[in-house]
Amino acid sequence: MNIKIAPSILSADFGKLNEEIASVERFSDLLHVDIMDGHFVPNITIGAPVVRCIKTSLPLDCHLMIENPQDYIEDFVKAGAASITVHQETCKDLRRVIAQIKSGGRNVRAAVSINPATPVDTIADVLDELDMVLVMSVNPGFGGQPFIENALGKIEALRAMAPDLDIEVDGGINAKTATLCVKAGANILVAGSYIFGAKNRKQAIASLRVF
Repeated sequence: MNIKIAPSILSADFGKLNEEIASVERFSDLLHVDIMDGHFVPNITIGAPVVRCIKTSLPLDCHLMIENPQDYIEDFVKAGAASITVHQETCKDLRRVIAQIKSGGRNVRAAVSINPATPVDTIADVLDELDMVLVMSVNPGFGGQPFIENALGKIEALRAMAPDLDIEVDGGINAKTATLCVKAGANILVAGSYIFGAKNRKQAIASLRVF
């Protein structure tokens, strides 16, 4: 599978967000946008009005780390999301939320994320309805955390269950952990501090493509 890189703007300077995005745009495949509500995760980031103001040619990969995501899906679709990821842990009826993301014949990809403590089996019955699964390799809420290695087993299990599914991994990604994730079966890598904290962002992104 072709490996894609998705810089996470969680680690960007929000005071000059579009300038930060422009610095990585030419070298990237997606732009990962973390939406946090201070309830599901212990942090607050941005909402749909800010997403609407993002200027980029990259597909917006919107990761809803929020309670009751079904109440906000329409807002993020209108804001320009190319894909919307909801958490298994926040959806009482996951199949219904997936259908909501895809409703109306719109071309928005539906994805589900699982936290480090959440077993892969909890989403087994909806894999055939998904465009992507996001495996969290840190506990969500803050950037710059160390990689949790039990994510590798989850990636391997998912790849065995769904050979053609996009598998994204987010948390603690650097040149070393990226290699481990790709070997396990991931094909989309989210990196925040590793990219935006680098002196040479182009070089940092290129280092994630060396396999």
